[in-house]
Amino acid sequence: MKSQKALNLSIIGALLVSTLACISIYLLTHFTLVSLPIMSFAIFGVVCFLFSFFIFHFLLNKYLYNRLKPIYRNLIQNKTDKYQITDDAVKPSEIADVINEKLGEWEEDKKEEISQLMKLEMFRKEFLGNVSHELKTPIFSVQGYVHTLLDGGIEDQDINLLYLKKATKSLDRLISIVDDLESVSKIEGGEMLLEKQTFEINEWVKDTMESLELMAKEKGVTLRIDSKTDKAFYVNADKNAIRQVLVNLIVNSIKYGSENGITEVSYTENQDLVLIHVKDNGIGISIEDQGRLFERFYRVDKSRSREQGGTGLGLAIVKHIVEAHGGKIGVSSEPGKGSTFSFSLEKV
Repeated sequence: MKSQKALNLSIIGALLVSTLACISIYLLTHFTLVSLPIMSFAIFGVVCFLFSFFIFHFLLNKYLYNRLKPIYRNLIQNKTDKYQITDDAVKPSEIADVINEKLGEWEEDKKEEISQLMKLEMFRKEFLGNVSHELKTPIFSVQGYVHTLLDGGIEDQDINLLYLKKATKSLDRLISIVDDLESVSKIEGGEMLLEKQTFEINEWVKDTMESLELMAKEKGVTLRIDSKTDKAFYVNADKNAIRQVLVNLIVNSIKYGSENGITEVSYTENQDLVLIHVKDNGIGISIEDQGRLFERFYRVDKSRSREQGGTGLGLAIVKHIVEAHGGKIGVSSEPGKGSTFSFSLEKV
């Protein structure tokens, strides 16, 4: 360590000085023809060594203390409380060791910060790439249909109305993506204000299901609430936000469930929470995909998701809304056997 190096340097310096002093005395006595006993040389050498050692040791420690102490103070002033040590707690002989220790801790923290920044940068690039891709797809579709119509297709009665309908569908998808991006941005930016109120969740689920009946019938999916549920569950939450959660989960179960399948909502409870479960008997989700399911733009089956008109943001929005209520959301699924999404709300 630094204190040990100062000691070693002091010994080396003292040896050099005492050696030079003994050589000087020997040469002086040789040329002046004065005879000194060997014991006198030895005593003189030891005295010179000890005197030089203490002088060197004192000066080196003072030098290190005066040079390193300002570095130490600056280091501590720029760190958090966990690094702070009072000046009285550090002896001059220990200050270099303390600086090494603190710099080591600071280095580890900076490595962690750099790692987090690299992850954020990677996430940013991936996010921008996904946004760009998602927006370009409907825009290019609309562009293609419009150019075809402008190139003479508008005069063809067989294709003009068809292409206009397809262009409208692509524009609807574009608007949906922008709306979802705006929702995610508001939620993550803390701009989403929850207007909590007490209401009965089972009635709200029934109302949401009724609004999705037509969509479910088109695919032959039956929407139902677990017949064992005969109890009212009152929760404290934002009704509109929870409706968005329910719509996203139920719509997903309709889109990716089996044709002529079933989407069922059930409930469980503990002392403080109500758990709402949305279950389907669809294609299911692998364990590998479950870990990333709530990430923005992540899709289990990208081609199938786009065919179904998904933006890849629905589950990310659901997760943010549930967590904004202090709840949690998770998924239980097995490929080929369906999926169950469950989220918790504060019970009243």
